[in-house]
Amino acid sequence: MQETAMKYGERAIEEGQLITFPNPRPGRHYTIEITLPEFTCKCPFSGYPDFATLYVSYSPHEKVVELKAIKLYINSYRDRYISHEEAVNQVLDDLVAACDPLYMQIKGDFAPRGNVHTVITVEHRRSA
Repeated sequence: MQETAMKYGERAIEEGQLITFPNPRPGRHYTIEITLPEFTCKCPFSGYPDFATLYVSYSPHEKVVELKAIKLYINSYRDRYISHEEAVNQVLDDLVAACDPLYMQIKGDFAPRGNVHTVITVEHRRSA
């Protein structure tokens, strides 16, 4: 069987970084809300795929995260063995590290599997 080269999308996901740009309105409190309806990862116990919609809500400080960068970052979880709880917490940690927001909330609404529906919500507030 012929080994196939990595596709351009797979390369983009592998090379992706959380890119930011300067907040166009520093000093003004406003909220950015992002919905990511195609989040996937794998259960670390069974290996079954998990599907979720992630909801990101944040008030930027000095930096805003670029949307394509978030898309590529989120897609990097596709083949990762990680629990629902750890996935949502890790996304929060990585986004906070990238943009240091005044406030951020991540909600992971996971599709039911085996009659269990899980919603994980985590928050960050910037220290004064």
